[in-house]
Amino acid sequence: MEIKIVSTTCPYCGTGCGLNLVVRDEKVVSVAAWQRHPVNEGKLCPKGRYAHEFIHRKDRLTKPLIKKDGKLVEASWDEAYELIASKLKSYKPEEMACLASARVSNEENYLLQKFARTVLKTPHVDHCARLCHASTVAGLAASFGSGAMTNNIHDIAESKCVFVLGSNTFEQHPLIGRSIIRAKQKGARIIVFDPRYTPTAKQADLYKSFYSGTDVAILNAMMQHIIKNGWEAKEYIEKRTKDYEKLKAVVMKPEYGLENVSGISGIPAKDIAMAAEWFATAPSACLLYSMGITQHTTGVDNVKSVANLLMLTGNIGKVGGGVNALRGQNNVQGACDMGCLPNVYSGYQKVIDEPAINKMKDAWGCDVAGGKIGYTVTEMMNILTEQPPKLKAIYIMGENPMVSDPDLKHVEHALKNLEFLVVQDIFLTETAQLADVVLPAACYAEKDGTQTSTERRVQRWHKAVNPPGEAKADWEILCELGRKMGFEKQFNFKSPEEIFNEVAKVTPSYGGMSYKRLEPEGLHWPCPTADHPGTPILHTQKFANPDGLGVFTPIEYKLPAEVTDAEYPFILTTGRCIWQWHTGSMTRRSPSLENEAPTGWIEINTDDAKALGIKNHEMVRAITRRGEVQVAARVTGEIRKNVMFMPFHYAECPANVLTNNALDPIAKIPEYKVCAVRVEKIKEA
Repeated sequence: MEIKIVSTTCPYCGTGCGLNLVVRDEKVVSVAAWQRHPVNEGKLCPKGRYAHEFIHRKDRLTKPLIKKDGKLVEASWDEAYELIASKLKSYKPEEMACLASARVSNEENYLLQKFARTVLKTPHVDHCARLCHASTVAGLAASFGSGAMTNNIHDIAESKCVFVLGSNTFEQHPLIGRSIIRAKQKGARIIVFDPRYTPTAKQADLYKSFYSGTDVAILNAMMQHIIKNGWEAKEYIEKRTKDYEKLKAVVMKPEYGLENVSGISGIPAKDIAMAAEWFATAPSACLLYSMGITQHTTGVDNVKSVANLLMLTGNIGKVGGGVNALRGQNNVQGACDMGCLPNVYSGYQKVIDEPAINKMKDAWGCDVAGGKIGYTVTEMMNILTEQPPKLKAIYIMGENPMVSDPDLKHVEHALKNLEFLVVQDIFLTETAQLADVVLPAACYAEKDGTQTSTERRVQRWHKAVNPPGEAKADWEILCELGRKMGFEKQFNFKSPEEIFNEVAKVTPSYGGMSYKRLEPEGLHWPCPTADHPGTPILHTQKFANPDGLGVFTPIEYKLPAEVTDAEYPFILTTGRCIWQWHTGSMTRRSPSLENEAPTGWIEINTDDAKALGIKNHEMVRAITRRGEVQVAARVTGEIRKNVMFMPFHYAECPANVLTNNALDPIAKIPEYKVCAVRVEKIKEA
């Protein structure tokens, strides 16, 4: 009996915790602590602790599948490649699209966008950042010149005031929650505004519930109160920013006065004032947010408002400060960095810039799709339902839009309108069941590579075991298919390390990185040269904008796309729980996690439930303008009156049947966090 320990990086949230896989007789049998890992120091949340349980499941995909007579049947790799190549060659470039994945490695995401832009010559490539942090990328890039978390995780512990807005950190990023506790132990004040009294809220010195979608009004009121009291960072504003007077002209309007915003948000005026004073007068203050800020039709506005508050108080570029946008999936930051977006190549080099196009042509040795911004995933779904001839084939790697995307009936209609769908994954997901070809992929424990965490830390994966049956690593599949389609030179990689070396050559922020340098603790980008130590804190001397200045953007408060009315009188918001993760394809196959939260629920305020005649655990019908689901009621005093909450992990009671696919006009992100709902007793029950 041989036992070995293999160090790698957790496959779940964006924190980037290190863990040790315990391998016995070529099976991963447990997860052990990696005590010296710089992020989590041997601690793990439940998902990380049980990150081995799905690896050797009997329902792993082990052979390619091809749909024949409406049924998926086993096929050889040659047969699958032959079919994919012949079908993709039959379409025009603009009729094809690719979806990359926040779950696979940097190397594999880089290859997929390269495959789209060289082999298929299509500009249409995107991934699920569109559904979580597209607003962050757009909003922070406009304000700071860079669309990523500004500080590192441990730096949060040095803050003297931590403001958590739109994040249930203790359930979604528990090991980042440790840094909040450390800050509190050192005397920091903790502010949490959330419609729900979450485990995170229970750690706050100041907690207030509010109506989802009123973030801009709250932030503008805080800024007005800060300016009225002279607490703004005058020297910082003068030396390091521009357009302050434009911001001031908006936030000082009477409608952003404390009393008026109290009426909009539901937070008492005195508590908005207290939060503003604590934040502005602290020696250092940081703000943590997640999808509670981004998943709105005003997502970019929300992010820019957060940036405004941090610049107003001089808290960008300093220890204990920063805008800390917490990324939801293990490699969603890396997938963005690798160019799995319709408007940029790797390193956020714009696809419409002639120098960037020429650079990629030279690096890749062929013509590329360039000069045109492609479709986002949300636009793809709309085109497929409204103008299906424009888009005929999609190649999906490691994504499950049939659970993750908003308005699932709309998504199902869209995907069924495709002529040809390829899905590459580790399980036969709800999306894979609709595919014409399914390719079996390796999971994180079965391959080498890198991933990039929410704090921009690029870290190694290490292969522990072989994939099951005939399954292959995503990078191997893409290389074999690329060569099959005539691009031998462009896809002639023998290892993930060779791919990473090409990434470093064409991606300035990764330019100084190598596998050797990433051992054992990783490096924070930007790391432009081989002797550069990496950059844990951004914007310490100047911002990433061409003139080095941060940009204030005046933002007016706007209503959500859908508001409550007599027919749909409650606000529905969605999110995650600590035991499950995203579409559940991994956690719901982990017995230890599934036993804790085996199905979904809808949280209903105690007074609302009483008025509706609904008892705790009773099955109810939740209905929006898009559809309805039957789900168990969870009656609680820990959610705001007139607000309801559902986790979105569960295919049997899918919250995203209900959610609104209205989009932010800039980021094209859907409004998951606010829609109008009604809840009814099930009469026949």
